[in-house]
Amino acid sequence: MAAVSRVLPWRRSTAPLASQISGVVQRYRRCWPRSSPRLIMRAYEVARAAHEGSRRRTGEEYIQHPVAVASVVAELGMDDVTIAAALLHDAVEDTSLELVDLSEKFGDDLAALVDGLTKLDRVRFDTKAAQQAATLRKMLLAVARDPRVLTVKLADRLHNMRTVGVFETSKQVATARETLDIYAPLANRLGMQEVRNELEDLSFAAMFPKRYAEIDRLIAERAPRQEAWVSEVLREVRSRLATMKIDAAVSGRKKHHWSVYEKMGIKGRSFDEIFDLVGIRLVVPTIRDSYAALGSIHATWKPIPGRFKDYIAMPKFNHYQSLHTTVVGPSGIVVEVQIRTREMDQRAEYGVAAHWRYKSAGTDTGADMPWLERIADWAEETGDPAEFMESLAADLGLDEVYVFTPSGDVRTLPAGCTPIDFAYSIHTDIGDSLIGAKIDGRLVPLDRKLTSGDTVEVFTSDNPDARPAREWLEIVGTHRARSNIRRWFARSDREELIDSGRESVAEALSSEGLSTSLLLDSDDMTAVAAQFGRNETELLFEAVGKDDIGAAAVARRMLGHLHRDAAAQHLPAPPARARGARSRRSVAVHVDGHEDTLVRLAQCCKPVLGDEILGFSTRGRGVSIHRSDCANAVELATASTARQVEVDWDAARGDGFLASVEVRGLDRTKLLLDVVTAVSGHHLDIASCETFTGDDQVAVMQFDVELGDPVLLDQLLAALREVPGVFDACRIVAGSGRTEH
Repeated sequence: MAAVSRVLPWRRSTAPLASQISGVVQRYRRCWPRSSPRLIMRAYEVARAAHEGSRRRTGEEYIQHPVAVASVVAELGMDDVTIAAALLHDAVEDTSLELVDLSEKFGDDLAALVDGLTKLDRVRFDTKAAQQAATLRKMLLAVARDPRVLTVKLADRLHNMRTVGVFETSKQVATARETLDIYAPLANRLGMQEVRNELEDLSFAAMFPKRYAEIDRLIAERAPRQEAWVSEVLREVRSRLATMKIDAAVSGRKKHHWSVYEKMGIKGRSFDEIFDLVGIRLVVPTIRDSYAALGSIHATWKPIPGRFKDYIAMPKFNHYQSLHTTVVGPSGIVVEVQIRTREMDQRAEYGVAAHWRYKSAGTDTGADMPWLERIADWAEETGDPAEFMESLAADLGLDEVYVFTPSGDVRTLPAGCTPIDFAYSIHTDIGDSLIGAKIDGRLVPLDRKLTSGDTVEVFTSDNPDARPAREWLEIVGTHRARSNIRRWFARSDREELIDSGRESVAEALSSEGLSTSLLLDSDDMTAVAAQFGRNETELLFEAVGKDDIGAAAVARRMLGHLHRDAAAQHLPAPPARARGARSRRSVAVHVDGHEDTLVRLAQCCKPVLGDEILGFSTRGRGVSIHRSDCANAVELATASTARQVEVDWDAARGDGFLASVEVRGLDRTKLLLDVVTAVSGHHLDIASCETFTGDDQVAVMQFDVELGDPVLLDQLLAALREVPGVFDACRIVAGSGRTEH
């Protein structure tokens, strides 16, 4: 595949349409040299006629989008039916064509693929989110029958992300968030790493453009040193393998932007730590050569204990196979090494698409992908769209483990699962009556996390009153186990139903950042219950306990009731700062008719010389000066005009102002020191300072800076933005938000 396009906003394609479809055919013939492209060209002609006269938001003819999607699918090496489905994937949804028309023209196989890709636009839903969830659920059920559906959908999303720059910022961010939460992990599940990497980088650029730009700058800055290290390592590896007569393709591995940012955020590693590693890949003819090359690497350089993984003997959930090891290379350079055969390399980059090249198209299903079957199972069980989307995002974010039954059968479960999940994966009755478990012949607690290679044996009770424990809901890792446990309690008495529903709602409220203690028994909850047709909260909790209403739906209704912005995210707000008393100073403000009155600048908005201001007389504290756009000032002016006094700036008086500044940057050693040095370099005093670093390794620093001249503020902000790692610096004003300078 072509490398990720890092251009946002989108740029129009200049290639003629005939040239674009010709490129699709050429890519197809490269992978399927003995097959005819006749079906592809027929599909193109039908799609072009159906979309005639329609245009996209980019201004292009609509047909260019299906052709672009087909180009990606062809590049992945998919068969002619899949490429034809890509050309027609929007035809039923956006034109007068019906599925029966496609079935008659191209056969049931292609019509089924297009059906799996068609939105549920003709069914009425309460919300757009519900429609999106139902459409995604429909697609995943189709994917379980034929994974080619997802290949086309990922190509469709990839082209949409490449052109997302034509939309307004909010739409870009929403699309990028969904891509990062759902579609990039789905690409990973299919083993399509090239597609996944590009989706992640494009989403990163759309959601956090300043952070993306800083990572891009850091990568470019360190590229020469990194390339020198890689060249030295590759030279040594090629020499060693040549002496062993192993015909290997040896190359360096580039780190993509999102993976660097993710490692900084999740693992708390600095950029230099990440880029002090060199990644290389060895592609060899046979499995025997893979192990021989591994032996040569370990004989040459010292391996780091605990860093060897044999994914050839035990492939990942997406059929990924490779040997991984980490060694201390020349000059003490840490080298991460991947070794695999050519077929494994194709599968590692293109996943199920490469898998298709080695099997007859249409004869494979999702049966050899247990995660697809698992998702399809609970896609049919889950009624609430919001709960479905949340469960899907959580499940896709997990790796998988392979465990054995006592008879030697292999079962695949998400990482973090327990013997309880194992029991429910066999049968609901086994899970409900579970009383104990052994792993590798030893009794273990039921909250023990399973790891690959474990042999799991479970024990059940013959007592007909055997029941799951409510605390299992806090332990299990699969939607299936959690759903079955909740369903069991939904059959118990009303009190237990109410308690179960109450706990589920509390968990959902907490996950939305809402206070459970304040809301569970509040009038707000009574109002939300009424929205669901229940006249008291206990009836609402009972309905949640019965799975008649989803807890996530209750939380979202509460958000709407409270007028909260459900899309708000990023960093949690830093805690409120306690400020010590400051020495009194004269203020450069003239109060009309009150020459000797005490004047103070309001701490809520901290006006500086040049801001539009309002003055309000206070009892015993003189006149308080606010910015005119300060929320408190607007409220005071509305409440009582009698307290308002005429005020103007008097530059000849006063000895300074206090301005609040916020700096954001990628966290690193001495970042705070460099920022403080930039402030002191302008001969400014810092009255107070607070720093905060979030889970994504973004450092937030807030300062109160004493200014003699407001012009210095612009100069200071410009200097702060030049500090390495800083991607944002601005003045902040309580009540009116951040103010860019």
